[in-house]
Amino acid sequence: MANPLFFLTLLALSLSLVLATAITIQDFCVADSKEKVLANGLACKDPKLVEVNDFFFSGLHIAGNTTNPVGSKVTPVFATQLPGLNTLDISIARIDYAPWGTNPPHTHPRATEVLTVLQGTLEVGFVTSNPENLHFRKVLQTGDVFVFPTGLIHYQRNVGNGHAVAIAALSSQNPGVITIGNAVFGSTPDIDSDVLVTAFHLDKTTVNYLQSKF
Repeated sequence: MANPLFFLTLLALSLSLVLATAITIQDFCVADSKEKVLANGLACKDPKLVEVNDFFFSGLHIAGNTTNPVGSKVTPVFATQLPGLNTLDISIARIDYAPWGTNPPHTHPRATEVLTVLQGTLEVGFVTSNPENLHFRKVLQTGDVFVFPTGLIHYQRNVGNGHAVAIAALSSQNPGVITIGNAVFGSTPDIDSDVLVTAFHLDKTTVNYLQSKF
């Protein structure tokens, strides 16, 4: 019998192709990691030097190490990992979750995300923009699919006692990620604590403590 996880992964990949909107003017633009010039993306490798492995990635079958403070691990397959994705407006990622692990609130500034649960039970949600700030939340089971619109803050949490796995399809070869806690409390240099005191209605001692954690 065919592995059902294979079909779910195929579904995620198919959805990522639907999300692709770029109109290309050449067969491909394999990313050249040695080129220092950037033109709103990675420069193209000389087509004469392109090889089959530029379109290949192996490793999504390997579980990510979730022994970290948040209890999750993202294994990306973006243009950096798979040069053949460059300019194609698609990418995927595997996300592993320890029991009760969390993929903390974050955004993808350049991509919509379609999440497919391969194993376990995930609570997912996203928040709309100001002023409504509506919170859309749902608990997903194996085989369920959920979409996070471009740029909106979203998260996932494993609400089961076992390991959970999901595949994310994204509508960009370089979707970017802004983890809210890291960006606000771990920026370099720090955001002035007075700004954060006002923004989060916290005292300065608490703000300084949070900044020390990031």
